[in-house]
Amino acid sequence: MKRALLPTNAFLRSARRLTRKNPVLAEDLQITLELLAKDAFDPRLKAHKLKGQFSASWACSAGYDLRIVFQFVKHKGQKAILLEAAGTHDEIY
Repeated sequence: MKRALLPTNAFLRSARRLTRKNPVLAEDLQITLELLAKDAFDPRLKAHKLKGQFSASWACSAGYDLRIVFQFVKHKGQKAILLEAAGTHDEIY
């Protein structure tokens, strides 16, 4: 079952900033989001639960140093993914 992707304003800002700096990342980001919606635990995503201040969130890989931070939520009675941030490993953590 495909999950709805719910981008936060912070996610949209960070994704726009990333793709303006490096337009090649737009394709990586799009492919990762499609895969995330289909199966958040696909091995290619390397999804993992975060700890500490991000303990409610998960992260996945969208390329060599690109990460997407998200949470599993319910939206209109359906399973969904709340997209929180996108950026390099150092920017996110």
